[in-house]
Amino acid sequence: MPSRPLYCFLAVVLLLLSAPGAKAAETAGAPALDPKVGLNAYAAVVDQEFERARAGLLVLAATENAAAGDWDRIKGPLAVFAGLTPINAAVWFARPDGSYFTVESGLTDQSLKDRDYFPALMAGQEVNGALVVSKSTGRRSAVVAVPVKANGRVVGAIGVSIAMETVGALVDEKIGLPKSVVFYALDRRGKTALHRDPKRLLEFAAELGSPSLADAVKEMLAKSEGEVRYAFEGAERTAIFRRSTVTGWVYALRW
Repeated sequence: MPSRPLYCFLAVVLLLLSAPGAKAAETAGAPALDPKVGLNAYAAVVDQEFERARAGLLVLAATENAAAGDWDRIKGPLAVFAGLTPINAAVWFARPDGSYFTVESGLTDQSLKDRDYFPALMAGQEVNGALVVSKSTGRRSAVVAVPVKANGRVVGAIGVSIAMETVGALVDEKIGLPKSVVFYALDRRGKTALHRDPKRLLEFAAELGSPSLADAVKEMLAKSEGEVRYAFEGAERTAIFRRSTVTGWVYALRW
């Protein structure tokens, strides 16, 4: 049975990483939010959630319970971690053969072996922001995962599949951007990782029928920050963007 100090240590780590993000002014007559300020605040909220998840997973992966590869020993600490996660996420432990357990269901009848990120994870690399439709929840999600090692050998992995619809709701709650402003994020391939309209999740923005948008996506993926203009849904749009050092995603605000 995991010791009480382990639970307490994990709780302290996660709470120290949970300072609230900035909230835009919402009072009547307040000046409009500067776009760059809004972009930076939006990026900070999302990056904070992914950094919090990674930090908690690293703490868990370093424990003897995780290194033992025994679900009965790791499920308690993982349940504590899941309870302290403010966004909707499936928390799991995977074996090298791809079989995996979730906090909610225990051993599943599915495998992670076919996931694009899984070979790198089993080779000892961290995963931060891989986009999937979660096998556990069916929701469009981003994966944060770290390998578990024993005696220098990878014996499994622990991770979370974060429902991106709930991350978008969190951004809306904490930043309070005007309704006319759309926030979104693109992964390294140009797939929509996050969007104010959750129906847009996991779409390839360059394939939405606008040649100027396709050109803008190419520019956004090639640069660390900047501004682009393009036509979309019958109107001329302007977007500012910056790349995250946490996920590698491009965060954008469009109006």
